[in-house]
Amino acid sequence: MKTTIAVLAAASTVAAQQSAYGQCGGQGWSGATTCTSGYYCYAQNSYYSQCVPGTASTTVKTTAKPTTATTTAKPVSSTKTTTSSAAPTSSAPVTSGSGKVKYAGINIAGFDFGCDTTGTCQLGTNGAYPPGAKGQAQMNHFVKDDGLNVFRLPVGWQYLVNGVLGGTLNAANFATYDTLVQNCLSSGAALCEIDVHNYARWNGGIIGQGGPTNAQFASLWSQIAAKYANNPKIAFGVMNEPHDLDINTWATSVQAAVTAIRQAGATSNMIWLPGTDYTSAANFIENGSAAALSKVTNLDGSTTNLIFDVHKYLDSDNSGTHSSCTTNNVAAFQTLGNWLRMNKRQAILSETGGGPTDSSCLTDVCQELDELNLYSDVYLGWIGWAAGNFDPSYVLSEVPTQNSDGSFTDVPLVTQCIAGKFH
Repeated sequence: MKTTIAVLAAASTVAAQQSAYGQCGGQGWSGATTCTSGYYCYAQNSYYSQCVPGTASTTVKTTAKPTTATTTAKPVSSTKTTTSSAAPTSSAPVTSGSGKVKYAGINIAGFDFGCDTTGTCQLGTNGAYPPGAKGQAQMNHFVKDDGLNVFRLPVGWQYLVNGVLGGTLNAANFATYDTLVQNCLSSGAALCEIDVHNYARWNGGIIGQGGPTNAQFASLWSQIAAKYANNPKIAFGVMNEPHDLDINTWATSVQAAVTAIRQAGATSNMIWLPGTDYTSAANFIENGSAAALSKVTNLDGSTTNLIFDVHKYLDSDNSGTHSSCTTNNVAAFQTLGNWLRMNKRQAILSETGGGPTDSSCLTDVCQELDELNLYSDVYLGWIGWAAGNFDPSYVLSEVPTQNSDGSFTDVPLVTQCIAGKFH
């Protein structure tokens, strides 16, 4: 009987220890507050504590988890109010990256103009403003003069099918969008990513959760993939910035898209998988995105070339609507990077940025990208937001100025960080 009690006590002790990278604190948290051997409970920010490698104190910060904030759409992408991360107080985990990510580049916006965070995209002159020759010239410059090698090409779902949910690709609209894709390929870029920019929605309805069906979503991706199945330089971004949805149900929708892409013949192209909370890197583990999307597989059950798609801004509310930066996101990318290493997965930072001339952003964005270089074994790279047809006065503009002789002058953020940290 004593032996049984001792065994039960030992089991209770084991159960009270959180596993590696698990949550270990926060107001209302009723689970384990100590970590398995070799890990300690680190208060990542004022909202969340996590078991990370090391032997520091196991003291837990217990604070309120934030409620969802009201958001306001920025001109093309979204306002993404999620938690931001403080710099760690302990030394960074041992890294094993090469010191340089594989890809770095810029978002070329325009076909997503008119799309808001409800997934409502207006067609016509307000819904599609193609980058055209301007976008082509910018991409040529970024490759030739800056050595960048990846471009993300956002487009509204409604534009592609001319407003017909479940319909076929509109020949005229798709041809116009494909011109941008072909210009990307001809620029010399190593990778061109097709990004459906609808926030996991169509006119307010969530995909697979009362809005478009998974079959309608899969149909879209089957048609797109069939167009580019023979080009390994094309990556497929399943969806821009899902938010306010059930993550496990969303993972089922993502699986439908992945299956459709692979069945369409694009068997080896990269597919980028986004999580909820606007696919924030800081919340990717906490909100269940990492666990849910880890179950998404290729037709053969493998996860080859299924890449987690994350975003992270650096302003006070992580919205990407302010010209100044308040965090370098180092702790967030360390935490996610360590999880990626443990789980043998990779991610790409497909949106980040800051005020193009602001001194705080020139410091913080560069530090953020330095950290990704240290984790280059699990982070494929970064893509700044954004160039294309933005007015240069846009708060996060990475639009280069074209000079009278045809040359371009980049904004300091691109010169020093987006391109500078790639070289």
